[in-house]
Amino acid sequence: MVKEDSNVLDLFLKIGLDEKTAKNTLANNKVTTNLTAVIHEAAVTDGCDRAVGNLLYTVATKFPANALNHRPTLLQYIVSTKIKTPAQLEAAFAFLASTASENLKVHDFEEACGVGVEVSKDDIECAVSEVFEEKKTNILEQRYRINVGELFGHVRKKLPWADPKVVKEVVDLELYKLLGERTAADNEKPVKKKKEKPAKTEDKAKVEETSAPKQSEEELNPYLIFPTPEENYKVHTEVYFSDRPVLRACNSKELLEKHLKVTGGKVLTRFPPEPNGFLHIGHAKAMFVDFGLAKERGGGCYLRFDDTNPEAEKKEYIDHIKEIVGWMGWEPFKITYTSDYFQDLYELAVELIRRGHAYVDHQTPDEVKEYREKKMNSPWRDRPIEESLRLFDEMKKGMIDEGQATLRMKQDMQNDNFNMYDLIAYRIKFTPHPHAGDKWCIYPSYDYAHCIVDSLENITHSLCTLEFETRRASYYWLLDALGLYQPFVWEYSRLNVSNTVMSKRKLNRLVTENWVDGWDDPRLMTLAGLRRRGVTSTAINAFVRGIGITRSDSSMIQLSRLEYHIREELNKTAARTLVVLNPLKVVITNLEAGLVMDLDAKKWPEAPADDASSFYKVPFSRVVFIERTDFRLKDSKDYYGLALGKSVLLRYAYPIKCTDVILADDKETVLEIRAEYDPSKTIKPKGVLHWVAEPSPGVDPLKVEVRLFDRLFRSENPAELDDWLGDLSPESKVVIQNAYAVPSVSKATLGDKFQFERSGYFAVDKDSTSEKLVFNRTVTLRDNYAKGGK
Repeated sequence: MVKEDSNVLDLFLKIGLDEKTAKNTLANNKVTTNLTAVIHEAAVTDGCDRAVGNLLYTVATKFPANALNHRPTLLQYIVSTKIKTPAQLEAAFAFLASTASENLKVHDFEEACGVGVEVSKDDIECAVSEVFEEKKTNILEQRYRINVGELFGHVRKKLPWADPKVVKEVVDLELYKLLGERTAADNEKPVKKKKEKPAKTEDKAKVEETSAPKQSEEELNPYLIFPTPEENYKVHTEVYFSDRPVLRACNSKELLEKHLKVTGGKVLTRFPPEPNGFLHIGHAKAMFVDFGLAKERGGGCYLRFDDTNPEAEKKEYIDHIKEIVGWMGWEPFKITYTSDYFQDLYELAVELIRRGHAYVDHQTPDEVKEYREKKMNSPWRDRPIEESLRLFDEMKKGMIDEGQATLRMKQDMQNDNFNMYDLIAYRIKFTPHPHAGDKWCIYPSYDYAHCIVDSLENITHSLCTLEFETRRASYYWLLDALGLYQPFVWEYSRLNVSNTVMSKRKLNRLVTENWVDGWDDPRLMTLAGLRRRGVTSTAINAFVRGIGITRSDSSMIQLSRLEYHIREELNKTAARTLVVLNPLKVVITNLEAGLVMDLDAKKWPEAPADDASSFYKVPFSRVVFIERTDFRLKDSKDYYGLALGKSVLLRYAYPIKCTDVILADDKETVLEIRAEYDPSKTIKPKGVLHWVAEPSPGVDPLKVEVRLFDRLFRSENPAELDDWLGDLSPESKVVIQNAYAVPSVSKATLGDKFQFERSGYFAVDKDSTSEKLVFNRTVTLRDNYAKGGK
């Protein structure tokens, strides 16, 4: 690998790239692949002029993907210096992007790019003089502080194909002629204008309304980036080989017309989970992309179970996936299984062998790995077609033992892409299939089945995460080898959320080794876990939509960003109530023993006074309970809780003043507080506390269990740690067995959501019984993301 990198670096240096740019390019696999291909296509592996090399680099990074079949033509124009400036190259990109894969009209292309147009220095001097004459007043006023870029722009409008270096020389000279030497004043920074005074309060709303930045079209509709089904004749992918011409993936007119006739031109996508575990929040993004695109375009999305591995799949997972897709708000166009197509896949595998594109192999997994590392062909790669057909039939009939043979695709063992190293198409497994039963003992691989089933289902847009990008070559190679319809493939960045893991292998370990309490543990980023925690599907979808559909694969999304969307939703939908998590007894000495007052408390902050349904009753009696953290033995100016001799307001009730404190024998632990209340409410304390009272004399308030959930891992990215299990946070789950709640909470049922005032948002858990309710904390009240978190 080091030697390969060295060879590629030499290649980049030969075309005139400086060493820093060349090395930075090597760090980007996609640009490296593109630039290497461009250099070979341009036939300049022995080197070229630096100006030509810079243009080749621009082609590698900016060439329109829908016109790849015209790239060799453009490169010949560059190498022959018919196109020699960045402006000409940008014009070429624009022309080719509109032409796409259609026939190139050479005359129109050359005219659009200024081919053959020679701009002399005299022409440039004349144009610059005209611009200076037009802008003379501004130049004299601003002198050397004039925006030179704007002057360049005016010259470019007159002479779009002028050499920018010559333009700069002439502009600089003309400035000097007109203005002379720079003065000290020319080097001073311009004085900034004073900021205008803020708008008056009554005008502020109007100003904000008119100045609010508009969302871009893609923010309003993230699906605009995807082409229509009718456009799927354009080349947008090239597959390179070590021993044959480039494959430019596209559909023939006949294949596309046949496809459009079947689909009626509708968009068809697919959401293809493996039924070997519970779905997580990354799948929520995939659903948003797959189901969302189909819905936005008036099409349909298949829910297709990618069930090619009978050993890992369970009916439990299939049932869960069906149910959770519906909970997320999506309705499948049709539910299918890859196993529905096992017969079609087998027949196409036989056809692939007949065409000389597959062979039966007997290498062990270790031998396959070794040969791939050395880019060596299998000893059985060139066996006769008839022999492979016979052996594949014996594999199907169960005549060959498991592990003794596989069917491999004959791709390109010397390719730069390791996903073209003769991938396995079929392997033997004497395991009954959960959906297909015991009919088969050979099963197709993902790499073989996925693209074929996409084609058979007439999928228009095959969308997946970026780790599958290197598989795109194999995807199109196989469909091309079989002459099948080719869907449009596009990859987007996977969703990486901080302080958690989302690989199925790691999630499976957490569950099976009992580090968490099942697949729906509220600390997990599984959709079942989030739902159990009290998160709504609408909050998850709003979070995913806010992230967008991009190809940037380096970002870690902070968990606080998801929490922001959860709070936004629950703040509008969760009724308020009073619950004390760690109760401290307060005896109100001036309230008559046995007296219980029923007071009105608000379910919603803006509850209309005339709407009885927006209120609930709370008992107020001689014994109330406050949070233990809301009392201190020592008071301070910045403390608004209760202390000896200090007053606070009990929310929805009365002010109370602490008159005495009962301590334990250690003289530190507070056992009980004595206080007096102000029935006239003349005292106006700053502190406001939540509380719960005895519903009747000597009777404890309603006891509930409260589970406080926090981040499962201490590190932002635990997946990159060797000892990732050692990073589990011991504070991720704290159970409070006997919190006190107001009586109305007793009516709560599974899934009900509340804001426990001053504590956070909570949801009723499935472990609740008729004897005791259990609440999960969904999210705290504090909102970090809206204050600058990302």
